[in-house]
Parts: sequence; structure tokens; C-alpha cells
Amino acid sequence: MADTLTLFTSIGLSEQKAKETLKNEALSSALKSAITQAQSIHGASGVDKAMGTLLYSMASRLKDTKRLTFLSESIALRKICTELQLAAALEFVKSHPHDPINQKEFDKTCGVGIVITPEQIEDAVESVIKKHKEQLLKERYRFNMGLLMGEARSALKWADGKVIKNEVDMQVLHLLGPKTEADLEKKPKPQKAKATENDMKVKEEVAVNGENYKTEGYVVTSNTMDLLKKHLELTGGQIRTRFPPEPNGILHIGHAKAINFNFGYAKANNGICFLRYDDTNPEKEEEKYFTAIKDMVEWLGYKPYAVTHASDNFQELYDLAVDLIRRGHAFVCHQKGEELKGHNVPPSPWRDRPIEESLVLFERMKRGLFSEGEATLRMKMVMEDGKMDPVAYRIKYTAHHRTGDEWCIYPTYDYTHCLCDSIENITHSLCTKEFQARRSSYYWLCNALDVYCPVQWEYGRLNLTYTVVSKRKSSNWLRLVLSDWDDPRLFTLTALRRRGFPPEAINNFCARVGVTVSQTTTEPHLLESCVRDVLNDTAPRAMAVLEPLRITITNLAANSKSDVRVPDFPANEAKGSHTVPFTRTIFIEQSDFREVMEKGYKRLTPEQPVGLRHAGYVISVQKVIKDAQGKVVELEVTCCSSETAEKPKAFIHWVSQPLMCEVRLYERLFMHKHPEDPSEVPNGFLSDINPNSMQVISSALVDSSVKGAKVFDKFQFERVGYFSLDPDSTADKLVFNRTVTLKEDPGKI
Repeated sequence: MADTLTLFTSIGLSEQKAKETLKNEALSSALKSAITQAQSIHGASGVDKAMGTLLYSMASRLKDTKRLTFLSESIALRKICTELQLAAALEFVKSHPHDPINQKEFDKTCGVGIVITPEQIEDAVESVIKKHKEQLLKERYRFNMGLLMGEARSALKWADGKVIKNEVDMQVLHLLGPKTEADLEKKPKPQKAKATENDMKVKEEVAVNGENYKTEGYVVTSNTMDLLKKHLELTGGQIRTRFPPEPNGILHIGHAKAINFNFGYAKANNGICFLRYDDTNPEKEEEKYFTAIKDMVEWLGYKPYAVTHASDNFQELYDLAVDLIRRGHAFVCHQKGEELKGHNVPPSPWRDRPIEESLVLFERMKRGLFSEGEATLRMKMVMEDGKMDPVAYRIKYTAHHRTGDEWCIYPTYDYTHCLCDSIENITHSLCTKEFQARRSSYYWLCNALDVYCPVQWEYGRLNLTYTVVSKRKSSNWLRLVLSDWDDPRLFTLTALRRRGFPPEAINNFCARVGVTVSQTTTEPHLLESCVRDVLNDTAPRAMAVLEPLRITITNLAANSKSDVRVPDFPANEAKGSHTVPFTRTIFIEQSDFREVMEKGYKRLTPEQPVGLRHAGYVISVQKVIKDAQGKVVELEVTCCSSETAEKPKAFIHWVSQPLMCEVRLYERLFMHKHPEDPSEVPNGFLSDINPNSMQVISSALVDSSVKGAKVFDKFQFERVGYFSLDPDSTADKLVFNRTVTLKEDPGKI
């Protein structure tokens, strides 16, 4: 059993999936045979995850196992490489249950050996769009894009549907330009002829200050209505929220959702939102975190009504703790370490000590007459998860960044949070789902002290795949792997800003994800899509060459120079333009030239001219110059006007008299979707770090239009991607981070 489990996990199945498979005897036997057959061809190490996925899919769907060996061999020999081909293969063997397999017919039916090039996809999509061009221009983005996809797929049966969709999106964008406000307006739905009374009733969550008591689970006491009345007198019925981060780490993408929800909810209801630092743990708090948190909130476009601190209320919180003891709801405890951890049962032996004794001991705690860990103040309550008597105060002989050595006892989150909300007259305590287990303590404490009690609403956290955002874990490995919290491979907000992500895109992403009760785990490409939408409208175009190939135009004079106008936004030239020089020597991408012509290749070859974007010229190769190792280092070409030349198959970008710059290209920092999941990454997330997560190109070339750029300025380098100027830039050398590629790429972040 253990050997079979190892065999299944060796092809990429998670341990959980492998165990589930073992429970199905027929599937387990079929899959084992399929893997053994593949390993007989490739060896144990030759069956990769892609092949393993196909073998599993085949074994789980094949009804007639006498064809198992044949199909396993077809997959192992990479004749069947995609799910589309596998579906055709399964259908073929199903329709030929008794006949010997006709290999030629099988290969033809299943697309064996057929390779669809990007150029073929480009041509097919171009043909489909040309066919529907008139209707597309008329209906714009209201046109049924699925029709374009369907026709392109019909023309190229074995092409990757995702690649086709990307090409359709790209060519439609090129034809129509970015979406306008009119495109974004929702099409009005046709109204029913008659609407019944029930049709007109819409259940809607409405934020009403002063109606906290109507929320499910809210505890109502005999004094609740009087407290709510006083609260309404102070607030005037205004909605009040707060964003309450701990100043002991950097905000990440999950915090962006919390910021958007707290500030957005207040704004939507004409209310106010506080930025309140939960600064009750002086050991971990640093000034740099206070500054960075405020910077990021404001960078996202939100201005707090006021910036407050839990420490503003230390005296009032202490006085309330004394009152809590007097009311018989708290006691001083001397349990330590493991005894205290998790608030274990049985109850503390000091739980029923006299009130006067606890008051004296709590005063002694405040005066510094106990050692750290020698005494705590605990609240007499049981939480939802069964934990008993959570700690309200602990002793810490650490100076506080704001109050210095004034205090040596500090309140905990469980004690502080709801009381600070009450003191600031917060109406809605919006928090993530894991705090649901503290909701009863939130309500209990306010009611035990007979103070105004806000309402707590929980929502699901936002998580991204291929990342680790835990502050505790990040602090342990950050120094081992990355430069700092703003390393562009991270998903901290400072890192995303440095990478070039616009704040509007992050806010749009949060809006798109929405607020739900369940936890949300999202792929990075949704965030990237929001980034592209914003940058397409806001990042001016420039031309850059990452791997330069020198071009000498022999029919131009040595001192020839002209200015070429380049629109900043080709889809809307009214938004401005810039000029770049055009001289006898220019540079193009090495990948835009091939010495040997290949079928479907549309760019420059000795037999095939190519157009130069914006320049109005077509160039033709006259001579290929190589170095001693046979590498192409220069081309001699002639140019002619694109108005007189035959229309080339492609136009490429170029630079002339460029600036040298450094370009940093990023891929995912982790190789697996869930690097913290032991079933995916048994050796821990540190073992999953992608060694190729950053590529530095130190001698890229960019046109001179970017010369005056400031840090974080953003550009679209035509045909290359979106880039942002990095803070490492100097007067002598600009450094650009690639924000995202022009089209979705599953391997990039």
C-alpha cells in the first residue's frame, strides 16, 4: 500500500488525492498499470506531472481496460499530449471496441503529431476578426466574443483554447482600443410585462446605526437601549468603522481587502473610518511599521477620519480592568507557560480568589512588583472554541514607543479591541472570519462592563495562490531569500507599489473579489488582469529592446537623423505623443530576426522584410555579420518607405540613440500553488522557492522618451510588457521592473 501511494504521488498527485484513489480498487489498479507502462518507456524519473495528469485522467475515464496499455503507451510516447487529444482518443477506442487499432486512423482522429504555432493562431484569429470587423466596430465590446473564439477553434481544432482566447483579446483590443464608459454600461434587461408584489421585494443589507441589537447573536441587556441612545446622541447616527492593524509588520494584499471594506463601507454610507493602531505589544512594534501602514492606506486612496492608537486609551483601559475585577468578572492568576497556553481545563486554582485580593495583586502588577510571567489578569468567560478565561493583561518590562516606561502591564487583543471600538463609538466592527471565535468575548466584555457595544460582522479572508503572506513566517525567511519587504516578488503592498501595480488596480481587484463570509483563495492572474486594465489606459508607450541586435541601414547617410513621432496612447492619439530619433544605426530584439526562414515566422529574415513601428520604413537584410563563435552580432539592411514597399507581414519595435538601462523580470516566487500545504510541498515552503524568480538584464536599451521619468513612473514598452521605474535608479542608469506582461502568462506573477 505504501509503495503504491509513493508511486501515485511520484506522478504529481497530492497525498490526499493518492489516498482517495487507493480506496477505489478498479481505478487504483488501472492507474498503477498505466504508470508502470509509462515507466517502462521513460524510467521512473521520466513520468512528469503533465504526463501523470493525463495518465490519471485516462485511467479514471476508460471503461474498457483492454485498451489501457495502448493508451498508456500513446501518452508515454507523447503522441497524446493534451486533454483535447485524450478526449478524442477515449472516444475513438469506445467506438472501436473489438476492432484492432488502425494506428493511421487513430493518429488522424486524435491529432497526433499536429503542432499549432503561435503564428497559425494569430492568422486564424486575424481572419475571423476580419470577417466580423464591421459588426465588431458597430457593437464594440457588446459583440459576442464567444463567436470569435468558436470560429477560431473550428479552424484550428487542436490549438490551445487559452492561447486562442488571449490572441482574440489582444486583436480585439488592437482594433477597438480600451473600453470606454459606454462599453462598461450594463445592457438594460428587458422588463417583465407585469411584476407581482413579491417580485418587487428585495432583501437588502442596510447599515443602520443604532440597530445593532437586531443583528443575529448580539447580546441585549437591560441597559442596551439606553447605551445605544447615548451613542446615537454622540454620533448623530453616523456610520463609523475602523481599520485596526498591528504595527509589527508590513501590509499585504489581504490587508488591501480589509482597507477597502472598512473605508469603502463607511464611505458608501456617508460615514467615517479611523486608522487605529493596535499597539499593545511593545516587543514587536517599530516606528517604520506605523509610517508604512499609513503610507499604504493613503496610497490606496483613503484618508482616515483620524489616526488613533490603542495606547491612547491605556489609562481608561486600566480603569475598566479594575472595574471588571470589582464586578467579579476578572481575577489575577499565577499559572505559567503550558498551564496557561490555550486556557486549558481544569480551571485556574485562583479563579475564585476574593475580589479585594485580585484588586491588590493587579495594583502590584501595575507597580512592577512581579516578574514577567508571574501573574496575569484573566477574564471569567468561555469562548466559542471552548477556551476558558482569556488573558486581559500581562507583564512586559519593555518600553513602549509612545508611553515609554510608564506602563509595565499591557492589555491583550481580546481585552483591548472591543473596548477601543466602544470608546471611539465605532458602529460596525468589520473583521475577518477567524475572529468569529472571539465574537462572544467581544459582546461579553462590553456587557460585563456595561458600556456601549458595537456590532461585529465577519467576512472571509483574501488569500492568493503561489505566495506566503503570514507575518510570522515571512519574518523568519525574508532575510534568507529576499532583500526587504518591498522586494517585487512579494505580495506586500510596498512590494506591489515598487513592482508598478497601480493602487486603482488593487482596489478594483478587491471590488471584483467582493466581500463574502467564506474565505477566498484567488489566482494571481485576476489581480494582473486588473493591473493591465488600468495600465492600458494610463501607462504611456515607449520602445525598449531587452536583447539588442545592432542594425546598420546602409542606404542612409552616416550623419542621417530624423525625428519620429510616437503616440503615447495609440488608441487615443489626442492624449499626446513624444518624438524619438531615427538614425543610420538602430537596435531590434534578437528574437525578431532568424537567419533561417521557418514556416509561419513573420518577422525579419534574409528573405523576408519587416516594418519598423511608427517609423514609416520597411527594412530588408543585405548582409549578416557574425562573431568568431558564429553568433549574429549585426545586420546590414536597406530601408524604403512603407508607402511604396509591399506591405510587410509584421511591424517590430526598435530603438535609436537609446539609453542603456537595467531591466528586472519576475516570475512566481514559489513553484506550487499552496507552498504552505505539506501535501503539496512536504519539505516546507522554503524548499519551494523558485530559483528563477528574478532575471536581471543589465544592458537593455530604451528610447530617450523615458529620460525624465521619476520613481514609480509606469510605461508600456511596446510588444514587451508594462514596466515601472525602480527606486534603485540613478542619474547614470535607469532600472525598470516588469510589472506584468502584455498578455496573461501562467508562469508569471
